[in-house]
Amino acid sequence: MTDLLAFFTDPWQLPFMRRAFAVAAVIGLVCGVVGVYVVLRGMAFIGDAVAHSAFPGVALAYAFEGNLLLGGAAAGITTAVLIAFVSQNRRLKEDTVIGVFFAFAFGLGIVLVSTRDSWTTDLSSFLFGQVLAVSASDVWTVAVIGAVLVLVVVAIGKELVAVSLDRETARAAGLPVFRLDLALYVVVTTTIVMSLEAVGNILVLALLITPAATARMLTERLWAMTLLASLIGCAGGVAGLYVSYTYDLAAGGSVVVVLTALFAVTWCLAPRHGLLTRLVRRTGRAAPVPAGR
Repeated sequence: MTDLLAFFTDPWQLPFMRRAFAVAAVIGLVCGVVGVYVVLRGMAFIGDAVAHSAFPGVALAYAFEGNLLLGGAAAGITTAVLIAFVSQNRRLKEDTVIGVFFAFAFGLGIVLVSTRDSWTTDLSSFLFGQVLAVSASDVWTVAVIGAVLVLVVVAIGKELVAVSLDRETARAAGLPVFRLDLALYVVVTTTIVMSLEAVGNILVLALLITPAATARMLTERLWAMTLLASLIGCAGGVAGLYVSYTYDLAAGGSVVVVLTALFAVTWCLAPRHGLLTRLVRRTGRAAPVPAGR
């Protein structure tokens, strides 16, 4: 019993772990809420594209000794606006446009990085995350930005769902489809840039998509899916840090592994859509009817 209590309380004795728990919880919650609309829209690729499109901005900021997150945010939002604009041409599918800008932005980032002879810890922390090194000001910044993002999503949530289900019907109903697309892209971009410090450029897609995908397996209702995704993201972030602290593992990777494990369990055991439930239903339908009935 003492060991179990120590497992839960020991990390909280360290100031850097308390800050890490706070940031992981907030980012997990915000990514869960925003990720619901990304999953419903079927645009999971946008998370990876925006994360990598931030790379040239980070590389430029690194080259000129500027703020890496601001550089990444500027590049990511610019790319998001371009994707939203170009994808209005219905001749091209949204994922095609995303793929074009994704490849270009990452290639540009590699070119810019190649102009420097050496890398620093700052750039590697952008790629792999460094949640254990966040400051108190980082915690407050993430909390404020996260609150604004959640409020924006809640305010335009119904319109985003309408556009996600049928763009042409939404346009015919008078909804400003382009502006809603733009708002969603900017929200997703800001969420991703905010999350880079926790899990890094490489793993950020999992934080955005996995909690929402897990919640999608459990419910059909939007409000319930949003609530579950935020709780899963928050709990997975905190649990991942516990795993990282206990076994001396990479924090960002541990968070992603825990979230993926939760998804795998849900995929197998979900009451209505899980693998086990589907097998039981299939077995029940295939069972022979006894003679005489």
